[in-house]
Amino acid sequence: MSEHIYLVTLSFPFVTALIIFGMKYYAAIQQARANEAYRQLAAQATAQQADMLATLTALRATSAETATRLAAVEKLLKQVE
Repeated sequence: MSEHIYLVTLSFPFVTALIIFGMKYYAAIQQARANEAYRQLAAQATAQQADMLATLTALRATSAETATRLAAVEKLLKQVE
């Protein structure tokens, strides 16, 4: 067997090991990026939930005010009858 083929054959396991470690570290980097994106998404969802809570509170206040006014109008109409 020639020396060139022998060295190429010996280098395959080392190259394979390097590829495996490279893939492992690439996967770790991608997972870190995905976790960061998830954190940002969770922060956005929390902010939107807070906004929705404020809007819901305002709607409840408006609804209560409308109900009060409606009760006053009904009372007035009953008095007119």
